[in-house]
Amino acid sequence: MKPHLPVIVLFLASILWGLSWWPLKGIHALGIDGIALILGAYGVLALAYLPLLIKNVRRQNVRELFAIALLGGGANLCFTYALINGDVVRVMVLFYLLPVWGVLGGYFFLDEKLSLGRVGGALLAVAGAFLILGGFETLHVSFSMIDLIALAAGIFFALNNIVFRSLKEIDVNVKVGAMFWGCFALSCLLIALGAERFPNEVRTLAWMALLAYALLWLLLANIGSQWGVTHMEAGRSSIIIIMELVTAVVSAAYIGERTLSFSEYTGGALVVSVALIEALSSHEE
Repeated sequence: MKPHLPVIVLFLASILWGLSWWPLKGIHALGIDGIALILGAYGVLALAYLPLLIKNVRRQNVRELFAIALLGGGANLCFTYALINGDVVRVMVLFYLLPVWGVLGGYFFLDEKLSLGRVGGALLAVAGAFLILGGFETLHVSFSMIDLIALAAGIFFALNNIVFRSLKEIDVNVKVGAMFWGCFALSCLLIALGAERFPNEVRTLAWMALLAYALLWLLLANIGSQWGVTHMEAGRSSIIIIMELVTAVVSAAYIGERTLSFSEYTGGALVVSVALIEALSSHEE
């Protein structure tokens, strides 16, 4: 396999994730609330992957796949819910403290080298995120529940990446399927507990849009990102994935007609620099 391939796949998948707020908010505007939207989208993917899971899951892998279902499913649930209900730029920035968790997790759990360049890249990425949030003015703004959910999504996703990478003997599609089922099951549980009401009166157009989003967007983004992180170090993948943040900020500025400040442009430049440095490094450290 060419050394650049995982980087390219992860890079493109990150762009899809960075733009995912756009169809999500569009479907939400059609009348499907956050948890119900997540339940529907991941339910479609879970059912699509069911035959593959039945055929390939082995009893000795059940515990590991359950961890992926919990961590990966929780990450997707938190991330998607926060994007639907929160400010796109703020949610993405809080989620993308991910390089910190990825670098530390790779060091403590996978014995990956904590090189000066890797640490510097993580710090630059966080500095860029800090500037995009508004610099020191951010310290005077209290965290909302959506902020905490976005932060939790980043932690869950970084831990899920570590588990993904450590289970190389399990096919990536089986692990992705477990993640889909985890998100679907968690969404069902929240609906059953009354966290949100499942919509009864929604136009067919909304459900068709949700189906198209699940199969043509969400599926490709998930497979691309998880395949990419499986074939590279956790620290490196966490930094490349931050391109999602840049995509979200730029698209929010142009599609959402949101004006970017000088600090946001500067922060975006830092993040892009880190991602490009990692992308141009073709060998595994």
